[in-house]
Amino acid sequence: MKKYEAIFILDMRKVEDDGKAFSEEFAKMIQNWGGVVNETNLMGRKQFAREIKKRKAGVYVNFVFELDAEKETPIREQFRLDERVLRIMIILFDRPDNVRSTLAAIDVAE
Repeated sequence: MKKYEAIFILDMRKVEDDGKAFSEEFAKMIQNWGGVVNETNLMGRKQFAREIKKRKAGVYVNFVFELDAEKETPIREQFRLDERVLRIMIILFDRPDNVRSTLAAIDVAE
């Protein structure tokens, strides 16, 4: 199993609870596929520099999870069609163990 980090930008108009229900749904889906969700971070509402699908802001949710490599593509396909999701980014997780968040890693490096 590989370790991934996924960031979802959700449409504020279609998500009422700041992404809590979405994060529970995502965690359940990963567990059903034999994976493990290690960390969930509800990052809240943020303004966009440029509009995405005529929206000026969105709700950001960050996940760190472990899953088989061949099941990463179906995640993209499933959420690409979900109208709650404006953007999705899934990358391999390679953060050092002693740093808690990606933003903290940037601050330490500078």
